[in-house]
Amino acid sequence: MPKGDAAPEVVGFAPEEIDPTAPTRAARLKWVIVINEALPTGRAVNAAVCAAAATSNAVTGLLGDDAIDADSVTHPGLPWAGCSILVADAATLRTIRAKAASAADCFVADMSAAAQHTRVYADYLATMKESAGDDIEYYAVAVVGPRNRVDKIVSRLPLMP
Repeated sequence: MPKGDAAPEVVGFAPEEIDPTAPTRAARLKWVIVINEALPTGRAVNAAVCAAAATSNAVTGLLGDDAIDADSVTHPGLPWAGCSILVADAATLRTIRAKAASAADCFVADMSAAAQHTRVYADYLATMKESAGDDIEYYAVAVVGPRNRVDKIVSRLPLMP
């Protein structure tokens, strides 16, 4: 994750690593989204989707090829390596974000409470600009990185029920 004006680290799959015939556990990178367990369902889903959108746009090779059904209708590609949706309390979510952001080989996308409570994106940007990092309440954090590192960062968090 970029620090200040530093160029962002590129996290993703090289073309030769993409193997949609292999089980998801065989992929070098692991993708998890950790949701604040106190959120009501609608807010939790919104937070996960927003974090996923930012992640799929930034992590190379994450999405597989488009699927074409028997009627020749195209369905956009989905994450070929999978994504686990986990839950944690607010304090653990903050810790996970901090650990992942300090790992040079991990990508982090987050969805804050400020993002859900503003209706105009420019207002969200202004709110974040005035928010100290310790004051930001996270609703979801997406992490992509080497499987063993991501496993250590999220420890043994449960899947979202």
